[in-house]
Amino acid sequence: MSANTTMPTPTPSPVPKKNEPKIEGTSRLHEGWRSFLKSKSAVIGAGIVLVILLIAIIGPMLLTFGYNEVDANSRLAAPSAEHWFGTDDLGRDVFARVINGARISLWVGFFAVSGSIVVGSLLGLLAGYYGRWLDVLISRIFDILLAFPGILLAIAIVAMLGPSLKNAMYAIAIINVPTFGRLMRSRVLAVKQEDFVLAAKAIGMKDRRILFTHILPNSWTPIMVQGTLNFAIAVIEAAGLGFLGLGAQPPEPEWGKMLSDCRQYIQSAPWTMIFPGLAIMFTVLGFNLLGDGLRDILDPRMKQ
Repeated sequence: MSANTTMPTPTPSPVPKKNEPKIEGTSRLHEGWRSFLKSKSAVIGAGIVLVILLIAIIGPMLLTFGYNEVDANSRLAAPSAEHWFGTDDLGRDVFARVINGARISLWVGFFAVSGSIVVGSLLGLLAGYYGRWLDVLISRIFDILLAFPGILLAIAIVAMLGPSLKNAMYAIAIINVPTFGRLMRSRVLAVKQEDFVLAAKAIGMKDRRILFTHILPNSWTPIMVQGTLNFAIAVIEAAGLGFLGLGAQPPEPEWGKMLSDCRQYIQSAPWTMIFPGLAIMFTVLGFNLLGDGLRDILDPRMKQ
């Protein structure tokens, strides 16, 4: 070998940067946000829901007429620059009543769905985790509640408690408990067989900690999606009870009650029913689109 022959200098390997951010920690959030923006139904539904929320919060403060302000000289007046949605049979501004009715419908939906989620999820969690006689008892309660048509059961409950908005919220919450209870039970039956739950049991972790730190967080996604869809159902059920006179009582401007009060003027003054009906339709549409979009984003089977 010649003495002048030189050996090649090895290329130094790249040194990882210490301050380089971890992509894995933020990738889920970014991926979820990108998936949300790609879902047209989720974006449109969220936009409708946001507009309705802003109307319910800010709208009543910007009105020039009170929702119960009577003008006998403007009974059944057609929509105009003064009364955008016209007036009803008592001369009350329909626009003001529709705007204020948004608060009632959203409050009913939030209270009813929140109550049914809490009670139903708790019962489903206990039934799925402990099983045996407790599972049988809770499942039979769900079966009994589901044996009756929802609106008929709600009518029966309100008839026993007395017609009022508060009792209507209780009734709607009760009839939706089995939906969340059965959904949570099915998720718990699957999650409790996972290795991390079995490992927690093996090291002697208490049941309460296993339920609320391991099983519940991993079973919450379908409950959230179903809650969005049930919000729309709760709005329809509240309107149905109000139409029958079992929900909000006069002079509260509840959309279903507004339809009931003005149904005899459907031909002579159709605006008294058109605008409350459109308010119900857009509210239900917004939450349905939002729920469908969340299901497409959060359900792995839909992604496949």
